[in-house]
Amino acid sequence: MSPQPGEVWLADLGLAAKTRPVVIVSRHDPEAPRALVLYVPLTTQNRNSPYEVVLPRLPFLHQDSVANVQGLASIPTAYLERRLGRLPDAALAEVKRALAFALDMD
Repeated sequence: MSPQPGEVWLADLGLAAKTRPVVIVSRHDPEAPRALVLYVPLTTQNRNSPYEVVLPRLPFLHQDSVANVQGLASIPTAYLERRLGRLPDAALAEVKRALAFALDMD
């Protein structure tokens, strides 16, 4: 399995046996030393924060969602259950801008 940046996956995050959609934000590296990817979780709870990116309506999600960049984390690729789809390039660019803001990396 080789998740690509911008792809949305259903992932087992181990939170009360719940799977959640996440967007992959780590760079594609076919020779990565570990089978880990960086992800940002998607949520329906919009708090109108600069740490959130409102996503366009995505046909593979049941509700309007936001990417919560404060939830940035890594996960073993084995915890990715299935690929749901891909963010539009403009939405991925907004997620990257929000990550740069959150990490103070202008």
